Formats: sequence, C-alpha cells, structure tokens
Amino acid sequence: MYGKEFADIYVSFYEGTGKDYAAEAKEVRRLVTERLPDAASLLDVACGTGPHLRAFRDLFDHVEGVELAEGMVEVAREKLPEVPVHQGDMRDFDLGRTFDVVTCMFSSIGHVTSVAELEATLGRFAAHLEPGGVIVVEPWWFPETFLDGHVGGGAVTDSGRAITRLSRTTRQGRETRVTVHFAVADPDNGIRHFTDDYPLRLFDRAEYEAAFRSAGCTVEYLAESGALGRGLFVGRRA
Repeated sequence: MYGKEFADIYVSFYEGTGKDYAAEAKEVRRLVTERLPDAASLLDVACGTGPHLRAFRDLFDHVEGVELAEGMVEVAREKLPEVPVHQGDMRDFDLGRTFDVVTCMFSSIGHVTSVAELEATLGRFAAHLEPGGVIVVEPWWFPETFLDGHVGGGAVTDSGRAITRLSRTTRQGRETRVTVHFAVADPDNGIRHFTDDYPLRLFDRAEYEAAFRSAGCTVEYLAESGALGRGLFVGRRA
C-alpha cells in the first residue's frame, strides 16, 4: 500500500513528465455536458493524490474523492483541504449521497480482480449516481491490445529532486503484472529506491459493457477519447 512519501513521488513524476490532468478533466466535462448539461456534482473514485480532482474542482460546483491507499488520501487532503476525500474501496464504498457524475480515471478500474468485482464496482458507481447521471471510466488495456513485456522509463527534476522511473508489464492469462522501480535523489536524503509491484486485470469490452448494464446504465465506448490510448467508457443511469 502506498505510503505518503511514495504517493508524493508518484504524483510528482507524472506531473513532471507532462501528464495534462486539466485537459483530461476538460474532456470529461465536455462528454458529461453533452449528456447532462446541468451536471454540478462529481465523485472521482480511485482519485489517488487528487490531480484529476483538483482539475474537476474548477469545472463542477461540488467535487469529492474516494481512494483506498492511506498515503494517497493523506496527500490528497493536504493538497485539497477544501475537498472531501474519503478512504474507501471502490468495490464496496458507501458515502450516503449521490452525484451527477462519477469518474474513475487513469485505468484504476484494472485493480479489480474478477468480473464479479467489476460488476460490484460499477454497481457502487451507479448507487452514488443521480437518475440520468453519467459515469466515465478509463479502462486498462483489453486482452487483444495489451503488449506483453512492455518496458518504459523516464526521468524528471522537481524542486531540486531528481526522480527516475523504470517499469515492465507482463501477462499471465487475464492478469497483468506491473513492476515499477523509482529512484529518487535529493540534497538532504541522498539516493533512495522504491519498488511497486501490482496486478491489473484485463477485461474485454463486452465485460465492461455488461457490468454497466447490470448496474442499470446504458453505455458507450469512445475509442478515440482519453489520454492513454485506451478509450473511455461513458455510461448513463436510467
């Protein structure tokens, strides 16, 4: 589970490499407005340290976040003290209120481990949605689009701190394994190394769509949307 220091390094790296959270949030706002012009409230599930949530805050009247990792929650609350950020599991959380929009970005949906968990998760999203509300989910790869053995790397310098990231992603059946190594150097602490290793589940398009429908939602898959080349699923509660 992410500690606070790792969570801060994680978001600093992605922001330093130019991930445009604001542009991604504006695309979500556009898709939502096309379907629900007066949408005013949004819940971002698996919000991490809150970079999308920070951008959504400028586009909706009221926003909240849900995140499982305690370190991520702690950083998000420090960065966004005026935004409610709840610690909870996307598969079974219950906030006791509903929203016009529920989002799950950056392929976080891949952390659920089975079709049953995917259906439970979409059921929780729909349970927190106003009738006619919109769900936007950025999926992990489909089985036919995943590249086994993919490796990546990058480096950024942030306020005198250097961060490098190396990753390798492999596949066994429907499970992918992402192994990430971060090296961090700064004047006060020297050089430190962090390793993150976690599974992400490969669901096919039909499984995602069936989970939306089982949650009482219509669904569209927009292959050309999203920043990661994986498209976006956009659902609407009946």
